[in-house]
Amino acid sequence: TWHLKKIPQIVRERTFSLDSPKFEAKTKLELNSVCGIECQRKLPVPSLSDLKNLLSYETVFENGTRTLTEVNVLGAVLDPAGNTTTRRPSRKKRQIYGTDSRFSIYDKRFMTNFPFNTAVKISTGCSGILVSPKHVLTAAHCLHNGKDYVKGSKRLRVGLMKSKSRGNGRKRKGAKRNGMPSFQWTRVKSTHIPKGWFKGVSGDIALDYDYAVLELKRPHKRKYMELGVSPTIKMMPGSMIHFSGFDNDRSGQLVYRFCSISDESNDLFYQYCDAEPGSTGSGIYLRLKEPNKKKWKRKIIAVYSGHQWVDINGEQQDYNVAVRITPLKYAQICFWIHGNDENCTQG
Repeated sequence: TWHLKKIPQIVRERTFSLDSPKFEAKTKLELNSVCGIECQRKLPVPSLSDLKNLLSYETVFENGTRTLTEVNVLGAVLDPAGNTTTRRPSRKKRQIYGTDSRFSIYDKRFMTNFPFNTAVKISTGCSGILVSPKHVLTAAHCLHNGKDYVKGSKRLRVGLMKSKSRGNGRKRKGAKRNGMPSFQWTRVKSTHIPKGWFKGVSGDIALDYDYAVLELKRPHKRKYMELGVSPTIKMMPGSMIHFSGFDNDRSGQLVYRFCSISDESNDLFYQYCDAEPGSTGSGIYLRLKEPNKKKWKRKIIAVYSGHQWVDINGEQQDYNVAVRITPLKYAQICFWIHGNDENCTQG
């Protein structure tokens, strides 16, 4: 069952105008030399002032203007144990581990129904997930490389899968063949990225804060996925996670996969879910049965950050890494969605 946690409060303090971004960075779908498992373990526990700085955020609007909002954090419990990890298995350097266990979803009945219909395509080449009638959760590096916003993010769009083509049923010349999703593209009104993404660890980008929320210009009428606070591996049934996205090597297809998590730190999951660039930014969810109910309950507990090289015992190894939705990140994402913290007290 889902264990509800009391959520800290994120309170807006001040908002400043910043210069408009240049929008000149190149999109990188794979990040290198980030703080690995050993590095994560040695990181100091952030102080309250650190958290206020890391969780302050930039907002970019569709007209190119930009603001910085400073926040206060109330009721945060700082974990004195720091970042902990479990086992560290060794793997070869690849993104598909052994037999490719991904599933391409061809049937429109599945593709356009929950939970698969919550997956969206981001115009910069990533994936994302619907988290409200007008908000999408994705990875920060799909929009910003740590120094500047990527070229395509100035006129950012989100592609929602269409259910059926309108008309008299005749196929247009050049129409996509059956099994390929067609998209309804919607402009993005504003984008929120935590300041922790710009701060970096040891002068590098900070993977712990590789998440962003996009506000759509027009609301959709689809079922979306709820947010949840990420449990530890021990609290997950079979440690099993699920996510769907638009992998580059299966162009135009929605690709679903599930696997178990191999390792964890306070902010990251390390796993070997088969995934290729393009699925970055997908919402990773858990599927649990609710007490006395036959239906599954699904909640997003992490954002897929992509294939990463990490340092383990002085050696470079690779994992597919996801950013966990901790109580603090839940509070921030929920605040971005609702504009207040009244709906964000329990996660």
